[in-house]
Amino acid sequence: MTTTAHQERPSRIELGRCLVSSGALSSDWAPGFAAVDRAAFLPDRMWPFVPDGADASTVTIDRREDPAAWYGYADADLSIVTQWDDGDHQGEAPGTVPTSSASQPSVVYRLLAALGAEAGMRVFDAGTGTGETAGLLTHRCGPNTVTSMDVDPAVTAAAQKRLVPLGLAVDVLTGDALAGHPAGASYDRILCTFGVRTIPGAWLQQVRPGGLIVAPYGTHYSSRDGLLRLTAHTDGTASGPFTAGVEFMKARAQRTTWPTHADYVTDWPGSTGTAVRSGQLADSDATHAIGLVLPDVTHTLYRETDGTRAGWWYSLTDRSWAYVRWPDEDGPGIVHQYGPRRLWDGVEAAYDWWEGTGRPSLTRFGLTVSAGGAAPWVDDPGNPVPGARWR
Repeated sequence: MTTTAHQERPSRIELGRCLVSSGALSSDWAPGFAAVDRAAFLPDRMWPFVPDGADASTVTIDRREDPAAWYGYADADLSIVTQWDDGDHQGEAPGTVPTSSASQPSVVYRLLAALGAEAGMRVFDAGTGTGETAGLLTHRCGPNTVTSMDVDPAVTAAAQKRLVPLGLAVDVLTGDALAGHPAGASYDRILCTFGVRTIPGAWLQQVRPGGLIVAPYGTHYSSRDGLLRLTAHTDGTASGPFTAGVEFMKARAQRTTWPTHADYVTDWPGSTGTAVRSGQLADSDATHAIGLVLPDVTHTLYRETDGTRAGWWYSLTDRSWAYVRWPDEDGPGIVHQYGPRRLWDGVEAAYDWWEGTGRPSLTRFGLTVSAGGAAPWVDDPGNPVPGARWR
């Protein structure tokens, strides 16, 4: 395998040290980090996500104009956008929707650690992206063991162009990774590097019993995902826990289509009660739990023009909605809800269950998945989440 120039640059050595000290890069993946340089998979123009307080914003960096800054970002523990707007974006400025990226290195190595791939294993890599993850897996498992698929032909072509000169023999395909690649089955491992709302039945069919599926899994309730690690069973099901909180770009076919407000709010009911304090709903573990109970609901929390905290909830299966406004930041909110489902009642019931169960963290939850759907549980598959709206 050919190595990349500049791999001994100080910024990359420092990145490796940071990944090791944080626990993201384990000793068994250190040879992969040393051999497969992230910078070799990045385009000349890229858009790193740079922290800005509690938020992050993208900046435009071009290697042809400022190579030192470019390598500095390439060697930082940051996610980097490599494509906007499904490839329709043009120009230097950031686009509207990021649609392909190089994931944060610490997240990449935590995904790989969860996958547990070993030499000789066959791996299906769903979501080629830059090709770096497929390259790392090939370095680990051996040549011609990894099948990597992306829906975007421009993305797969660029990844293949970067992998070949490095001597990394990956079968890179353009297609719907949610359908898998049955010609290469069965797989010992399936790794997904984009967010999914459902685990495809095709993956269950194409992974061997005892094999693992690792994917960022979330609901329409929140943009945050949980890293799901499923073990396949002989009966065609798979089950396993969430191991960490992550956030990934969603599968193009499973993105949330934000409801058109006017289609929902055609009548304004009076106040229907009070709500929990707004801060309680911002708890990421509570949000994860509510989403598992109500996966077909989406919501947004924001501030009105006068600074008052408020939120909207929409059902994605009918025209039910709820609006809550908190006149007092630390006090209860005022609820308005309408439609065949009492959405806010469902949100509060899910929150009350979560709080009454001891406020379980994301990593205490898991899923059992079959071709017919998914069932969430807490602590053990025998302890299902009550009232969850799964089919």
